[in-house]
Amino acid sequence: MTESQKWDTCSVQLKVQLPRDLAAQVEEVQQTDPEFLSRIVLYGLTRRSIYRHLRDRRPEPSDSVESSPLVL
Repeated sequence: MTESQKWDTCSVQLKVQLPRDLAAQVEEVQQTDPEFLSRIVLYGLTRRSIYRHLRDRRPEPSDSVESSPLVL
């Protein structure tokens, strides 16, 4: 994968249900600083992706230290 392919982007439209007070704050940020809102969404999606990656790499219970017998 080349560097340019790695950063190819496209627009998406998200529709979310938020509590009214939070929705009002998000709308204000979207109007005043849409780049900031974009970075927040990217941050959240990145964290979720990393979490899923780490969760899927979790060792099986039989492979973990916790399930090994205690040797003194």
